[in-house]
Amino acid sequence: MEDSVQRQMRDAVRRSGINKAASCHTLRHCFATHLLERGYDIRTVQELLGHADVSTTQLYTHVLQKGANAVASPADH
Repeated sequence: MEDSVQRQMRDAVRRSGINKAASCHTLRHCFATHLLERGYDIRTVQELLGHADVSTTQLYTHVLQKGANAVASPADH
């Protein structure tokens, strides 16, 4: 089953014309990054990804270094 999903992902990436490497693991990284960008706490993301150590999950936070301009007002939502 796993090989089938990975093969389907590879074929979908090829058909899309995207000239970057992408895999099922890429989707996992995107999922974690989007959760953190939306304000989910690191412990929740850790649990969802099944990481035993929060330091593994913290690797995803490097993409969040956006400074004060990234802070949204609650009124914006």
